[in-house]
Amino acid sequence: MSTTECGMKSNAIEMPAGAGNRRLVRTLTQGVKSVWRTLSNRIKANAIHELDDYQLDDIGLTRHDVTVALDRSGVLDDPSLLLSRAARERARTRFARLKRA
Repeated sequence: MSTTECGMKSNAIEMPAGAGNRRLVRTLTQGVKSVWRTLSNRIKANAIHELDDYQLDDIGLTRHDVTVALDRSGVLDDPSLLLSRAARERARTRFARLKRA
């Protein structure tokens, strides 16, 4: 028996029939969900851009934060991560100023 035949035989023994297909389907499904979630968050970030300045201030953002998040993230990147980071940073500095006053 050649080395190639032995290697093919051991792969067939280690992996049950259909396990590779299930793993492939699971991986593809997770990828599609991830892309869908990213696109959905991008659409929602664009909707946030439509809010007026008072509404943005209520959620701890400025128009500049939204513009930067949309510009810095690519088409398949999630801008909501940048937006949440900006809102947390603004909240931390806003409440720090209130404590000092």
